[in-house]
Amino acid sequence: MDKRDYYEVLGVSKNASADEIKKAYRQLAKKYHPDLHPGDKECEEKLKEANEAYEVLSDPDKKAKYDQFGHAAFDQTAGGAGYGGFSGDFGGFSGGFEDLFSSFFGGGFGTRRGASRNQPVRGDDLKIYVDLTIEEAAFGCTREFTVTRNVKCDQCDGTGSKSRTRTSCKTCNGTGTQRRVTNTLLGQMVREMPCETCSGNGYTISDPCGACAGKGIVRKAIKETADFPKGINEGQSLKKSGKGNAGINGGANGDLYVSVRLKKHPVFTREGNDIFQSIFLTYPQAVIGTTVKIKGLDGDIDLKIPEGTQNGKKFRVTGKGVPVLNSKNMRGDMVCEVNIVIPTRLNEAQKDILRKFDEATDNILKTDEPADPKKGSGLFGRKKK
Repeated sequence: MDKRDYYEVLGVSKNASADEIKKAYRQLAKKYHPDLHPGDKECEEKLKEANEAYEVLSDPDKKAKYDQFGHAAFDQTAGGAGYGGFSGDFGGFSGGFEDLFSSFFGGGFGTRRGASRNQPVRGDDLKIYVDLTIEEAAFGCTREFTVTRNVKCDQCDGTGSKSRTRTSCKTCNGTGTQRRVTNTLLGQMVREMPCETCSGNGYTISDPCGACAGKGIVRKAIKETADFPKGINEGQSLKKSGKGNAGINGGANGDLYVSVRLKKHPVFTREGNDIFQSIFLTYPQAVIGTTVKIKGLDGDIDLKIPEGTQNGKKFRVTGKGVPVLNSKNMRGDMVCEVNIVIPTRLNEAQKDILRKFDEATDNILKTDEPADPKKGSGLFGRKKK
């Protein structure tokens, strides 16, 4: 099978910088590492492919040869340079993948040669969404919710054994791995594989716990509470440390992130710390002016409507919006947009009143000219004669 282009393997362009190549490799190495996919042959092959590509592209000399000659630069059968100094072991790392990871990640990811794979692993973080009303998010609240997560089995105290006893695996001496040497065209490839006897755990259990099927972990729905502070907004999250999935082999629990979603409100919409609403006025209210009672976050508010208010006019009520997060006194504003309600059905008496009103102003009904508020001094824009 033909080898894929190394740049394609890492998902970078030929002009990629050393940092971009390194970043791309780190992502693939974490994605396909055997610790995360024990026994997965496809991930193993992808990891080998990524390793091979990185070994070439991370070395300026090898990269230059590859850019000029392609794979032939390192193909011994094609008269190349014997894989550019790979020294008979994969990538010059006689210990295989685990040594490469240790040098690349500083020992913080993967398994070093000779180190136990049966080491503590932190549990996964979890995320849950909680729906709040605009008022609850504005003034803070405490909410109870249920989250389903992995927890340590209390029947066996997380050991997976009824007697709470584990026996060190005799096949791998408790390391959880078996080393295999494969002879290839590149030389010897030394790999660590999960132990077939203990499935990479490093221990065996003679009496599996019935509650967790010997896994030491069970799924459980647990009630939690979260205190949402004043001013929290859509998409913001609270972190509850240690409330995520249980760790493995004594590792720490993950964290739980409680993210806010705002419910649709019948009156308000929220943008940042400001609250918006539409208010509806009759034609007389807008023309003559009035005071209307509108809904606010803290209760009703008296809003003064001046004479001659136009449709679409926005009134800003200072300090009646949402409290600013982590601030004692600061608040956003309430913005009210005017919508003038035009009657759709009038009886003849009502129409006659409007005709008389028209006669008392511009007689606009008797012309074919539209009203122009920018011209003249009449009520509808035409100068009175």
